[in-house]
Amino acid sequence: MLTKADSVTTITLWNDREIPRLGMGCWAIGGPFYAGDVPLGWGEVDDDESIRAIDRAVDLGIRFFDTASNYGAGHSEEVVGRALGNRDDIIIATKFGFATDEKTKQATGAFSDPAFIRRSAETSLRRLRRDRLDLLQFHLNDFPLEASDEVFETLETLKAEGKIDAFGWSTDHPDRAACHVHRAGFVSVQHTMNVFEPVPAMIDVIERNGLISINRGPLAMGLLSGKFTPDKAIGEKDVRGASLDWMVYFKDGRIAPEFAARLEAVRNLLTEDGRTLTQGALAWLLARSPRTLPIPGFRTVAQVEENAGALAKGPLRADVMAAIDQALAGL
Repeated sequence: MLTKADSVTTITLWNDREIPRLGMGCWAIGGPFYAGDVPLGWGEVDDDESIRAIDRAVDLGIRFFDTASNYGAGHSEEVVGRALGNRDDIIIATKFGFATDEKTKQATGAFSDPAFIRRSAETSLRRLRRDRLDLLQFHLNDFPLEASDEVFETLETLKAEGKIDAFGWSTDHPDRAACHVHRAGFVSVQHTMNVFEPVPAMIDVIERNGLISINRGPLAMGLLSGKFTPDKAIGEKDVRGASLDWMVYFKDGRIAPEFAARLEAVRNLLTEDGRTLTQGALAWLLARSPRTLPIPGFRTVAQVEENAGALAKGPLRADVMAAIDQALAGL
């Protein structure tokens, strides 16, 4: 059984601060960037609307924002910095490992050497307008375990110097998540998790070690928002329309048929109790484990308001969680 008992809608962080158990993911607000002709962003953005959306999230109680040094070739960090600056009541998490060119908006490679990590951290501090990075995460999902000690030793050094408060790994591999839990600053794993991907092995590692489960893809890259239909195509500057091996929810710029079927199997269950589909998908994550911290993406004030509305309604009931398990098991 993959379900958990109902849990509260706050979480205590590594610094003993208690915050709402919902953050905002800032990939989409970075705007377009590319690997050659392949889009890696989510299309064009309006920076002023992005900042209004961040302001609205803060008004609604959101205190956790997640970005990365490569989102929009650094533009996401700049927008977050412009909106939030050095506010000490806000937790900002960022990531390093993928290099980009700010002018050309092109990806230029993946790096993990100590000099690169230090330069990336300093650049993130400047863009985010922070005195210290609250949480710095290693962004290379499949990085070899046997080579990872140097990476996390460098992060320990940055923590000792006061450049960062804590660190984690953005990875979908439970063995990588477990490898560095002995390090005092290692507090979180960012990983894919949603109704369609409950990742029990990863949750086991997180719960056994008291880590924070930062849930990327909580809405299956927008599929669980309900705004896409099988005949609706993705925009040409949107990563969801790209032919990438890891892009499972969308194929050839449209909803993958197998995921369309899964969505229909759970739609009514997720929208019980007056929830929107988005709020139901987030409520599933809140019920999945007391360690989860979903980070749905956003580009507009309206999206932020809908996302934040999930907190007021709380986790899904245990019987609804069980019914969702059963519905998906039958496919």
